[in-house]
Amino acid sequence: MVLAAGLGTRMRPLTDDRPKAMVELAGRTLIDHVLDRLKAAGIARVVVNVHAHADQLEGHLAGRTDLEVIISDERGGLLETGGGLKKARPLLGNEPILVANIDSVWTDEAALGRLIEAWDPARMDDLLLTIPVDRALGFDGPGDFFRGEDGALRHRGEAAAAPLAHMGVHMIDPRLIDAWPGHRHGIFDHWMAMAARCRLFGVIAEGEWMHVGDPAAREAAEARLAQEARTKDRV
Repeated sequence: MVLAAGLGTRMRPLTDDRPKAMVELAGRTLIDHVLDRLKAAGIARVVVNVHAHADQLEGHLAGRTDLEVIISDERGGLLETGGGLKKARPLLGNEPILVANIDSVWTDEAALGRLIEAWDPARMDDLLLTIPVDRALGFDGPGDFFRGEDGALRHRGEAAAAPLAHMGVHMIDPRLIDAWPGHRHGIFDHWMAMAARCRLFGVIAEGEWMHVGDPAAREAAEARLAQEARTKDRV
């Protein structure tokens, strides 16, 4: 599932006339960057939630004939991450799913494959893709998680900083969503409950992660991707 229903207020003025998912980065829209990575990891069916400029986004997604794209319609009101997953639950099936934010771009082409390979339903309710904060571009927070030797995650809590940032991609058993409330809410409290049961885990990505949250972060990400392309050309 790709979470694309947000208003994108921090990305204004670029989102005055389009959804954040349709903002271009290095010649491709943010939604296409995410869908390209999912397809490369072997994903064939994607649920995308829509709200702001929904018709425009739906029209664009109709052109992705290389994937089956199903719309979860949130025109009636934004539901955030937790509520959005709950609304989309009938579309998600019962096998583990990947969930991706629209503003996450990364250079580690094998990251999703490692995330899928590391999934262990006997131990995990949710498995997050993380990266050291010194390899995060456009992320100015103090870090999100500590990771144990077994891969279990513990949130920063009262600590001043933590070494890992969540990259906006995770793998979850969708059957857990059945017990979630249907109203607007985020996923953080669910993660904290999983962590308390020692059921929240993380995989550390290689390369760099770009959080494309505002115009300045978009410019920085575009420059980084251009640098990456030049490096590949020289090789």
